[in-house]
Amino acid sequence: MKMDRHSAEVWASWFRCLGDPSRVLILNRLATARRPMTVGEVVGALDIGQSTVSHHLAILAETGFVHFERRGNASVYWVNEACLERLPSAAELVMGVLPRYEPQSPDCVAPWQDEPSASDRPRRSAHA
Repeated sequence: MKMDRHSAEVWASWFRCLGDPSRVLILNRLATARRPMTVGEVVGALDIGQSTVSHHLAILAETGFVHFERRGNASVYWVNEACLERLPSAAELVMGVLPRYEPQSPDCVAPWQDEPSASDRPRRSAHA
């Protein structure tokens, strides 16, 4: 299957984003937490400073790996499951193997595409 330019740009942005070990660790913590986390919670789970975590979360959000929402004075971040499900397909497509998913998906957006819909956001709990 041949790749189009738009899909190549999306996949390249994903691979660039994951080229930093701190972002990989942050994404792992969010994925394994299975719930929205504040920057402070991510900092507490890793040996990385607050400003560095905030910087990396912004890049992860810009690339589409995480969603975020302002809640009072804090922002909460959670994994964009659609991106994580499609990441193996990106590698398969680059290597010329038939992908399991279409390369362009409305569920996982690149920075130049639309924002995720409100239905993609987690519901607030009574403890949030």
